[in-house]
Amino acid sequence: MATDLDRLTQSLARNLKRWRAERHLTLDALAARSGVSRGMIIQIEQARTNPSVGTTVKLADALGVSITTLLDQDQVARVRLVPREEAVRMWSTEAGSHTTLLVGAQGRGPVELWDWRIAPGDASASDPHPPGTLELITVTAGELTLVVDGEEHAVPAGTSAAFESSVPHGYRNAGDVPVEMTMAVAIAPAH
Repeated sequence: MATDLDRLTQSLARNLKRWRAERHLTLDALAARSGVSRGMIIQIEQARTNPSVGTTVKLADALGVSITTLLDQDQVARVRLVPREEAVRMWSTEAGSHTTLLVGAQGRGPVELWDWRIAPGDASASDPHPPGTLELITVTAGELTLVVDGEEHAVPAGTSAAFESSVPHGYRNAGDVPVEMTMAVAIAPAH
């Protein structure tokens, strides 16, 4: 009987092959564009490994698709409902921080909706996304320290922020209560 992780690995393998073929990219071209080794891409396409979140993001960005598109098991439905128990937990720490990809879509450019919880003292850093990628966040609890290209911004509960995420960026909780926020990511279409 296949586990959720087995199904996710199979979906990623199938979808990575499909999108690489649709973009007419060789293994070497995708490796160069994404910064992920050719060997790792082969292992992913053969469903022999479970890549890190960072590797999956690099591949999605290089292909101009959302992480959801790479992980999605059913991409044919016009309306896709994702119950909370089927949302994909992408990052977590022992302190209780986590990110959950709630839903995503592929339109003119990929769009993703995320649920975040960051425990006191925890942080998450992100590599730059493709030029033109935008992030929208709204903090519902705690105070987020948003770091964009080395500059810190305090984002308290009840405040929202928008920024272009084509530079190094990150999210930190310097407070003593958990930060809870919702994030939307609009990824620029691949040219």
